[in-house]
Amino acid sequence: MMALRSVLAEILEPAARLLPARMDSTAARVMLLAIGQQESRFEFRRQLGNGPARGLWQFERGTRASRGGVWGVFLHEQSRGYLEVLCRARRVNFEPDAIWSALERDDILAACVARLLLWTDPKPLPSIDDVAGAWDLYAVRTWRPGKPHPQTWAGYHLASRGALGVLA
Repeated sequence: MMALRSVLAEILEPAARLLPARMDSTAARVMLLAIGQQESRFEFRRQLGNGPARGLWQFERGTRASRGGVWGVFLHEQSRGYLEVLCRARRVNFEPDAIWSALERDDILAACVARLLLWTDPKPLPSIDDVAGAWDLYAVRTWRPGKPHPQTWAGYHLASRGALGVLA
């Protein structure tokens, strides 16, 4: 498991520089750290059991029809333009299969795609101490995991706030 401070310094900081400044906030970083822990414990870049998810934030490819996973971020009007610029910067072909494949080896790209998925949600990010609101954003509105584990969420959320020094 990668230490949260390392994730911040080596992944989230460089990712934040690739996206518009308005996408970077303490609330966004809390969400990204909590989701990364929940999805992969910042350890697995390929879903266990040979599943379809890739990257530390465990994105599935999805389909054009389902608009889930990478396809969802690729097609969404709020994220598509940013994703295209990001792909150019990371030297990844701007097409869902190439993006999905790259997530497994490019943690910075994965962090940016995760932030873009949060960006597509029409509601504002929950406040940093709103554990239930953060769970709703993650589990109900954006990632929608097939096998959610709500029992681990509060601990991951608290650890994320601690890594950022914002234990409110």
